[in-house]
Amino acid sequence: MAEHNELGKIGEEIAVDFLVEKGYEILEANWVFQKAEVDIIAQKGNVLAVVEVKTRSSIDFGSPQDFVKPKKIKLLVKAINEYVISNDLEVEVQFDIIAIHAKENQFEIEHLKDAFYYFDN
Repeated sequence: MAEHNELGKIGEEIAVDFLVEKGYEILEANWVFQKAEVDIIAQKGNVLAVVEVKTRSSIDFGSPQDFVKPKKIKLLVKAINEYVISNDLEVEVQFDIIAIHAKENQFEIEHLKDAFYYFDN
């Protein structure tokens, strides 16, 4: 497995542990719908958190959250719409990013709640 793929998997595991510590229930990890893969679907109270995890070993080219592009956002929204409907959920949906910067065997974690909104123009 490529080193960046391994780092990504480690980042997702760190994000799951982080969310559990914050009181979230993990409903899905790496949930796939059509062309979209949702890293983490978690719930806390009446909030369904759709979490995109971005892990980087360097921030020389931008913060991890800078790598969530409009195409990915559109795919996430479509996937979560299907998830909410197919599971008959009555929840508030929140799109979060967990940005992880790996730095000398340490991980800096930033949880960006309501990180993006989607407007179909």
